[in-house]
Amino acid sequence: MLILAKAAMAMMLGFVISLILGFFFIPFIKKLHIRQSVSHTVGERHIKKDGTPTMGGFIFIIPVLISLLLLYFRGSITLNHNLFILVFVFIAYAGLGFIDDFLKVRYHNNKGLSITTKFLLQMLIALVFFYVFMKNGGEPVLWITSLNININMGWLFGIFILCVLVGTSNAVNITDGLDGLAGGLSAIAFIAFGIIAWNTGWMEGYEEVAIFCFLLVGSLMGFLIYNSHPAKIFMGDLGSLALGGALATVAIITRHELSLVLVGGVFVIETLSSLIQIIAIRKFHKKVFKMAPLHHHFEQLGWVETDIVKLFWVVGFLLAMAAITYGVWI
Repeated sequence: MLILAKAAMAMMLGFVISLILGFFFIPFIKKLHIRQSVSHTVGERHIKKDGTPTMGGFIFIIPVLISLLLLYFRGSITLNHNLFILVFVFIAYAGLGFIDDFLKVRYHNNKGLSITTKFLLQMLIALVFFYVFMKNGGEPVLWITSLNININMGWLFGIFILCVLVGTSNAVNITDGLDGLAGGLSAIAFIAFGIIAWNTGWMEGYEEVAIFCFLLVGSLMGFLIYNSHPAKIFMGDLGSLALGGALATVAIITRHELSLVLVGGVFVIETLSSLIQIIAIRKFHKKVFKMAPLHHHFEQLGWVETDIVKLFWVVGFLLAMAAITYGVWI
């Protein structure tokens, strides 16, 4: 019951701070004219969203950091290397997204950072992750618990970390195309990994990692008050990259990397739909979907935006519950 009480407290704390912050942050960001430039290729319904404030990721990033500080000074949590890695990646990817968003707003386009620059910065983040992880007794091993297989990857584990971070952050970024879609799916994913983290009693700082997840869930719920349809603010790359980076980090340090594929199943499907579309057009000069990623395909079929979001949330929830069953019970 204590675990449940701590999880509820963390979500409530994150939610309240996020709700209050959003109330003041949105008018502030409007005064600074920090607005999203919507591409005309995504359809007429999305053109109406042009000029909506962006960088809303601050609404759930800042509450998590404030809450962690409050809990630390209260003595409710302790500092450890796993929490350090998680917070570092969360802030570093948020910073990367902030630069990307700033360039897009500054030059009124959707280009942002070059792919090369973004990849080099992500590589640096992965190197810090790998160094701290190994320095504190981490094993460069991929665990496949269902098959009782442990694969010692050696230095290749650093490349594995980079691939998981880049893949997950980009997957969340690709999914962030409808009001509330990425935010809701991320909240569901962090609920799942919060429960999984609390079951990894062998891991140093497992309780702090779980609390981080539940703080983020509460903060995302507060953010969704402003981001659900019709969105008053978008999370921007600032938010989506931070969420993807944190999600990948929790999966790696809890040694549930394979569970990430299931927990983030909708993110995976969205990314695959974009990849399949690109290959089909470039190699076969044909489209598999009316528009990619998949949520735009449903829009082209005439689905209402809110119905698409609800469907994807339900699928995400079912996949997350399956992952909890696999990761905790079986």
